[in-house]
Amino acid sequence: MTQSDTSWMQNVIRQDEIDRYLENGQSFIHDDQISSWIRENASSSPSRIREIISKSLSIERLSPEDTAALLNVKDPELWAEMKTAAGEVKRRVYDNRIVTFAPLYLSSVCVNNCTYCGFRRDNHTQLRHVLTMDEVRKETEACVALGHKKLIVVYGEHPSCSVDYMADSIRAVYDVHVPTKNGRSNSIRRVNVNAAPMSISDLRKLKSAEIGTYQVFQETYHHETYGRVHPAGTIKADYNWRLYSLHRAMDAGIDDVAIGALFGLYDWRFEVMGLLCHAIDLEKRYGNVGPHTISFPRIKPADGVSFDPQNPYAVNDDDFEKIVTVLRLAVPYTGLIVTSRENPAVKRRVVPLGCTQTDAASRLGIGSYSGRENGEDQSADEQQFLLGDTRPLEMVVRDFAAMGLITSFCTAGYRCGRTGDKIMGMLRRGTEAKFCKTNAVLTFREWLDDFADEETKKIGNALIEKEMAEIRQDEFFSKTPALLREFDDYYARISNGERDLYI
Repeated sequence: MTQSDTSWMQNVIRQDEIDRYLENGQSFIHDDQISSWIRENASSSPSRIREIISKSLSIERLSPEDTAALLNVKDPELWAEMKTAAGEVKRRVYDNRIVTFAPLYLSSVCVNNCTYCGFRRDNHTQLRHVLTMDEVRKETEACVALGHKKLIVVYGEHPSCSVDYMADSIRAVYDVHVPTKNGRSNSIRRVNVNAAPMSISDLRKLKSAEIGTYQVFQETYHHETYGRVHPAGTIKADYNWRLYSLHRAMDAGIDDVAIGALFGLYDWRFEVMGLLCHAIDLEKRYGNVGPHTISFPRIKPADGVSFDPQNPYAVNDDDFEKIVTVLRLAVPYTGLIVTSRENPAVKRRVVPLGCTQTDAASRLGIGSYSGRENGEDQSADEQQFLLGDTRPLEMVVRDFAAMGLITSFCTAGYRCGRTGDKIMGMLRRGTEAKFCKTNAVLTFREWLDDFADEETKKIGNALIEKEMAEIRQDEFFSKTPALLREFDDYYARISNGERDLYI
């Protein structure tokens, strides 16, 4: 690390932009309190658990005590009831669609030294690069050619990845248009951002680049563990600077934020509680506007990183199901993202429990979308961690369709202004599910016509017929005939070649 890097690091954290959120000098994460909730709710009667499930089915966010009680359930029959309820909550709030996106890594440089990360500063086996704007456009072209319409751009924390670089790269992504096999134009319609915590002034610059969701993972909410895996002398070592990154984003006018934890660093029950506390504090401060999505990736091996196969906090597949189930019940109106760290079999297990988004056809190397033929293995020294699901997008879409799930490429909410308090209210009322369903059908029709082979079209067309029949039978649409007419009109126009029509 150079002297200029060190000097830059010293000016990133702004203590006044931490202190403004503290209460009596303390953050909203209290380790002893979380542990106490888990301990004190270790044994609950079946009737109490069913009351909690009922609360979630009414699309009401659970309390920490309620959530701790669910985390402690031992009875397999009660877990089965919880899983069934989680799936029903997801259908009420989001219907049966699953949104896909691609992560686009724009840099592999970082001043931090996180013990679990392949991009950590002291990992000298890692190849380092920051994409130029021409390379950003080339990578975007490759993603668009696969059929993606939504990206999450990912940056390391480094002076070469300034907010100005981020804004320029986001605009470069939006500028790309690629013809499909039918000669129509495809482009990225929404760019979400995974980046390091920033000051409010920098976040305002980021907002001006028309970003979608701003995502920052706390990694672990357990203070002692956080300090152990994020060494002192790095920016990321400051727990509270990271914890309040999304509060600053909200104050900067970015009303669509996302949280997450890296499971396997500490006890999974504690981390679920930490995520819930994070959601609660955002809601308390910003008019019931909590995180748009919650992510729950499991720690995976990475080149140049010590990976302990006997990790006492490793999360097995059964417990991973429980994480998804409890998160869906605890924060019923928030999207849940299962990542391609998970293999296809695990995805098939957890998506029906309440997941609403997943990345697909992901490549984590810098320049790897355009640098190789799709499907070829990526070199370990070019990526942050190893993936569990490297299937092409079409295979993922077809797999979901066979499960009865419609893949949505919808970005309507952002562009219609359904963000912040508007989207949260619609999600709680179940209204957003209606728009999710119609826009999923419209975007799926687009994708099938422009990118799918005949086998996928056959499965996809049958699914669309089923979805459209449900739309016509839905009381909501019978009471809003103008909306149904608009949907029919848009569907016909898309079938005849128009693109990017949404409700």
